[in-house]
Amino acid sequence: MTMLESLGLDRLSVDERIALVMQMWDSISNEVGQITLTDAQRAELERRADDDDANPDDVVPWEQVKAEALARWSR
Repeated sequence: MTMLESLGLDRLSVDERIALVMQMWDSISNEVGQITLTDAQRAELERRADDDDANPDDVVPWEQVKAEALARWSR
């Protein structure tokens, strides 16, 4: 039995589950300052930030990302 089933969340409508996820995300974001990163996680974030600084034009526009995602879902 999954956690969704054991908590009865699988019986919620899609809209209710989305609302629940949004509430959960808000509760997590309120506590984000309490999250402790490992040294490996911190190093990876630094590496990514350095890469972004070194290659500011190496980006994919949101419109392209969105179009590709929608194309995948419409298959």
